[in-house]
Amino acid sequence: MRKVLMANMSSKGQVVIPYEFRNTLGLTTGTPLAVFTDGSTLLLKPVEIPDADVFERLLKESKKAAKSAGLKKSYIAKTIKKVRSESRS
Repeated sequence: MRKVLMANMSSKGQVVIPYEFRNTLGLTTGTPLAVFTDGSTLLLKPVEIPDADVFERLLKESKKAAKSAGLKKSYIAKTIKKVRSESRS
């Protein structure tokens, strides 16, 4: 379904998503939205915040996978620092 409706931005940067879209997508007050841009286009994507139990399980699985791959905290920290410094250049 492709449809275009107009919305305006307030002085505070707030945008009202048209009712038809909110209704179609099941958006309600407080629905978390991820905001993406490629520099000329803005995309709002509803996201589900995982349950704390699901997050804990994923964290445990990630730690187990990192350990079995031989990754160490020091390597990960060094890599993050390197990537962040490269992205600023």
